[in-house]
Amino acid sequence: MLQEGIDLMAVGMTTVFGFLTLLVVVLRISARAFSSFGHRWPDPAVAPSRSEATPRALGNVEIAVAFVAIEAHRRQQR
Repeated sequence: MLQEGIDLMAVGMTTVFGFLTLLVVVLRISARAFSSFGHRWPDPAVAPSRSEATPRALGNVEIAVAFVAIEAHRRQQR
């Protein structure tokens, strides 16, 4: 009974290893194919929506305010 369990485990592990090896090989081949033929299908340019059309500087100001608020909160905790 123990030998049957070991045999089943060996068959299962070999099957999984073989499948994963095949998967890695297929992914590498497809990556090469896509990198060499990818220029034929460029990504379409996507126009930003009105909500995303805010100036870049406004986002930086919001981030700076968040950092200042965090630092003020940390100083109050001391």
